[in-house]
Amino acid sequence: MILMEQRTLGRTGRDVSVVGQGTWQLGGDWGEVEESDAFDVLDAAVASGVTFFDTADVYGDGRSEQLIGRYLKNRPDADVLVATKMGRRADQVAENYVLDNFRTWNDRSRANLGTDTLDLVQLHCPPSAVYSSDAVYDALDTLVDEQRIAAYAVSVETCAEALTAIARPGVASVQIILNPFRLKPLDEVLPAAAAAGVGIIARVPLASGLLSGTYTKDTVFGPDDHRTYNRRGEAFDQGETFSGIDFATGVAAAAEFAELAPEGATPAQTALRWIIQQPGVTSVIPGARSVAQARANAAAASLPPLPQSTLDAVRELYDRSIRPEVHDRW
Repeated sequence: MILMEQRTLGRTGRDVSVVGQGTWQLGGDWGEVEESDAFDVLDAAVASGVTFFDTADVYGDGRSEQLIGRYLKNRPDADVLVATKMGRRADQVAENYVLDNFRTWNDRSRANLGTDTLDLVQLHCPPSAVYSSDAVYDALDTLVDEQRIAAYAVSVETCAEALTAIARPGVASVQIILNPFRLKPLDEVLPAAAAAGVGIIARVPLASGLLSGTYTKDTVFGPDDHRTYNRRGEAFDQGETFSGIDFATGVAAAAEFAELAPEGATPAQTALRWIIQQPGVTSVIPGARSVAQARANAAAASLPPLPQSTLDAVRELYDRSIRPEVHDRW
């Protein structure tokens, strides 16, 4: 088993690998994945030093959680912190974020994952009003008191939501979209989280695969892939698909980004390395649908830090190609 750098995940007090394993794709929302293939991906991640899995109760209607639960039951030696999410199983109105619903969703996730106490539960990009509700945090504290969850956190769409959550003393971490095409969290969110002792989990690190440099403007995704049906936010927040960037714009920018990859590193690994070295980031959670992808993602943790010239080039590319299109929307 390969050793990987570990960082403390905010107020959980537990250490996790700087590269985690995102598991949205294992639920089937990126195309069908066989159970044996999913187990192979998780096994490759653990063997590569990954100690952090991220999932949600709606990924494949719970299939992602179930796969993780079955995998860890067969691998009691795997020291993995599992973060799941709740809240998207109901209409997205603040009135649904109440203790009774939390308990119902929590019961389902605990059954799916095969555990009495969930390591970390994140509110799954709820309506903005939820982040300011005292009653919501009281209910989350109750789940901790009942030993249903060890800690709670939030997953957000906007920087304003992140800053609101960071100010709450019980919030252990914030999950936010961060990648070389999404720089706004660097301005205030990461410094505020570091000052408060709140962990930062970077999601959508490859802008839904754009930053892998493997797509062209003619690339076609399957009909059950969110990169087909959610490009304009038809099913959920647009930022979750290609970081909210127009596909053609993203493909062109990704081709430029690929030229910044150092010798021996892929564009995807370069993007992950860029995220890892941003001050305040705890872990980045790329997805993987193959053993090779899981190993390559984990290998980004052992790359040398990118030089200042590369960091400057990323900023220049963002300011020129990405910021004019989407910065204000974020």
